[in-house]
This record gives sequence, C-alpha cells and structure tokens, in this order.
Amino acid sequence: MSDIDAANAQILSLLQEDGRMTNAKLSEKLGMSETPCWRRLKRLEEAGFIDGYQANLNRRKLGLGVMAFVQLRCSKHDQAATAEFQRIVETTPSILACHNTTGADDFLLIVVARDLDDYSSFVDSTLRRLPGVTSIRSNLSLKEMKASSKLPITPSAV
Repeated sequence: MSDIDAANAQILSLLQEDGRMTNAKLSEKLGMSETPCWRRLKRLEEAGFIDGYQANLNRRKLGLGVMAFVQLRCSKHDQAATAEFQRIVETTPSILACHNTTGADDFLLIVVARDLDDYSSFVDSTLRRLPGVTSIRSNLSLKEMKASSKLPITPSAV
C-alpha cells in the first residue's frame, strides 16, 4: 500500500481527531459498511501508516510546567558515543523528542520539567553527562501557542 485514496485519508484524519472512535462510528462517518471500513483500517495499521494509539495528556495538569527546547553540540560522533547518547535519550522520560539537525548544533531536544529547579537538576544530572556534549543551549517556552501531533492528510500524499 503506497497510495492514500480519499477514503483512507478520511480514516486517518478521523482517527487523528478521535483515536477511540469505534469501527461502527468510523464506518458511519465514511458512509460505508463496517467490514470494508475495518479491512481498510487493518491495512493502514499493517502498512505502518498508524503507529499506535494513545491519549493526549495535559502536561500542566501533571505538574510539568516547564518546556525547554535544548540545542546540543557534540564533539564525539563515533558509533559507541552515538549509541550511548541514543540509549540515554530513548530511556529518559522527560525528553519528549530528539532530532539530529543541520546547522551549528547537532541535536534539538524537547524536554519537560516540573519547574526551573527541576529543569536545572535535569541539565546537571542528564544533559551534561551525555557522551561528547560540548555545548548546551536552552530556550524555555513562555507560551505554548500550538501543540499538535496531527499530520496534514491528503489523498496520494505518500
């Protein structure tokens, strides 16, 4: 499955809005019977268009009032240092995302913390101990104007 037709695009869009939508409701919104809808959904899952389902949580209600965008520069890029760096990033829950980037810095991380003291502790205990890190620059979010994991879906976009 390499092309997204209009029905599959609509399935993906609807599930991004409500990942708990039942097959009955999904098929109703699509105007198709349940069995073909379910088959399309299963094909989309098997083809990897749907990675999984999760609840979107409110970080502030969970006491995570600080969000930081952290730029890291590294001096070590060998296989062992990179593997250790990746292992630490992947197993640290307060790191929500990590991207290897172009430009002056090597990585951009999105990090959450309870407050500034908690973030400071995280920098000292985790970021400064990452292998080969030579520079850490943090930008703290003052106001979150948009936060979404919803992707724009159009037929044959893939």
